[in-house]
Amino acid sequence: MTDASTIGRSKYVSLTTYRKDGTPVATPVWQVLHEGELWIVTEAESWKVKRIRNDPRVEVAVCNVRGKVAPDAPRASGTARVLDAAGTETARKLLADKYLMSKVGNAFARLARLRRPPMIGVVVTL
Repeated sequence: MTDASTIGRSKYVSLTTYRKDGTPVATPVWQVLHEGELWIVTEAESWKVKRIRNDPRVEVAVCNVRGKVAPDAPRASGTARVLDAAGTETARKLLADKYLMSKVGNAFARLARLRRPPMIGVVVTL
């Protein structure tokens, strides 16, 4: 089994992006493996999106909900790209299929007409 498929089966991954000065910043995120790439959805104005736009290099590692990465956890390096509106919608559907809480949260937000920050999709090619 490849690292990409192992990482894709995990519930959370630690997505490491890089600041302009090269400092790594890790964030735990939900992801789904689709056509050999990891698809992620995050807030459009998040710092990780800004860092990806400046430097597309990323590293991913299997982690727990708090972002703790085990020493023997599968890891991979890759590049990330920010998706357009259609790609973001595809990423949201893929994540909702994998994560029940995503589906429930999205449905609740629609029903309650909650104002939510704009979201954007990110694809990581390993």
